[in-house]
Amino acid sequence: MTRSTSLVNSFQQLRCQQAYTRITLNQFTFTEVNSVHASARKVVCCHFSSDGKLLASGGQDKRIVLWYTDSLKPKTTLEEHSSVISDVRFSPSIPRLATSSFDKTVRVWDADDPRFSLRTFIGHSTPVISLDFHPNIDDLICSCGMDGKIRYWSINNGSCALIFKGGMTVVRFQPHHGRYLAAAEKNIVSILDVETQACRHSLQGHTKPIKSVCWDPKGEYLASSLELWNMSQNKTMTLSAHEGLIAGLAVSNVTGLVASASHDETVKIWK
Repeated sequence: MTRSTSLVNSFQQLRCQQAYTRITLNQFTFTEVNSVHASARKVVCCHFSSDGKLLASGGQDKRIVLWYTDSLKPKTTLEEHSSVISDVRFSPSIPRLATSSFDKTVRVWDADDPRFSLRTFIGHSTPVISLDFHPNIDDLICSCGMDGKIRYWSINNGSCALIFKGGMTVVRFQPHHGRYLAAAEKNIVSILDVETQACRHSLQGHTKPIKSVCWDPKGEYLASSLELWNMSQNKTMTLSAHEGLIAGLAVSNVTGLVASASHDETVKIWK
């Protein structure tokens, strides 16, 4: 995991910096292409739709905003949660999105007609911190809460299919295959078998709590930290991006755009 760990410390290095326009280094270019004041309070999560046309963001104002990616104009606002929005994810295969909240619920929405949620899942006894759609099973989502319990939910029948221990801060299904679930609790990432819930790998090495994990698009590598490296000078690069902490990052596999959500109440698009 040395290679993957070295790969994802980078977006978390984009923290607590001033607004910035462009960095070019040995033909590597990372440019801010759009920005919007997204909320009156801290924004903590964001995610692109599978076609890259929409970006969802959420945070402390209890709302989820759907933005048109090309203009960062709002499409609609979802307002059924009663507390902080902790995570938002689009389905990789159908026009749905799911949201988790400190109100201890998970909601599923029709991305094409999100006037009200299709499902509200109740069962977590603590704030829900993270969730994700299974890449192949449209009916299945998972979520984790502060109590360290992971729940599998069936969207079709509106029930909890399974509960087990193993994740507190983030859960992410392996892309494409969906055989494994990466779940972080404290300073350990567990790779869980989705069918048996057996822990296949326990990835240790972090000395502080893990806040996020990310699979590569093929589902072969997993990263739990990220750094940008200047290879010619053999040193890390710090990219000025936001005036507040960057709490959420998303990448569109279709457009290559990167979105950042920050405690400075803004959402930015980068390329």
